[in-house]
Amino acid sequence: MRLLLDTHIFLWALSGSSRLKPAARRLIQDAGEVHVSAASLWEVAIKVRLGRLKADPHQIAAAIEPSGFIELPVRASHAAGVAALEAHHNDPFDRLLLAQALAEPLRLLTADPVLARYSDIVILV
Repeated sequence: MRLLLDTHIFLWALSGSSRLKPAARRLIQDAGEVHVSAASLWEVAIKVRLGRLKADPHQIAAAIEPSGFIELPVRASHAAGVAALEAHHNDPFDRLLLAQALAEPLRLLTADPVLARYSDIVILV
């Protein structure tokens, strides 16, 4: 299985957070490929700047590869894919992650139940 981690799942996996359920940990460990979008780092950087997250975006970016994850760049086709999505979710980062998952294709691992309304490629944990 090829996974794309939602931003919160990625941060929980990096930090070893107990918020990442054992089932989600197993999915990540058993996946053939686990991707982290550049959009997630953009989201982290914005949340840090707004004071909603305490983290170093550079350290988080540097931790992608050593964690066994694969960085997924944002391509023009990913951004354009957002236009085809229904308006279930207003978060632009989540919408871009979903468009990336659909385009690649990847399974999007998330704890956000609204994203599950889009497609069966979303794995809700």
